[in-house]
Amino acid sequence: MALNHYDEKSFNEALAQKGLLLVDFWAEWCGPCKMLGPVIEQLAADFDGKVVVGKVNVDDEPELAQKYGIMSIPTVMLFKDGELVDKKIGVMPPQEFVKLINANL
Repeated sequence: MALNHYDEKSFNEALAQKGLLLVDFWAEWCGPCKMLGPVIEQLAADFDGKVVVGKVNVDDEPELAQKYGIMSIPTVMLFKDGELVDKKIGVMPPQEFVKLINANL
């Protein structure tokens, strides 16, 4: 499954689904976000069918960024059945995200 790029409507629809949703809040001008991009894409491939993975561009969706208190990017949030269960701020090794996902599967 391809990586989802969410606007507010599609994000809310994804959030309404049961299961895990991993969302990367990012921006085009953000260097660390670009470093994290391939990691998020790999997670989408590795957990296809188990976790829905997507991205929200904070410049395009400032209301979502404000609603979730995004102060620095990249911020990766993990939701389970629509509820926020964890968030990570900044670039981290892929295994950190794998541990986070596996702990909540």
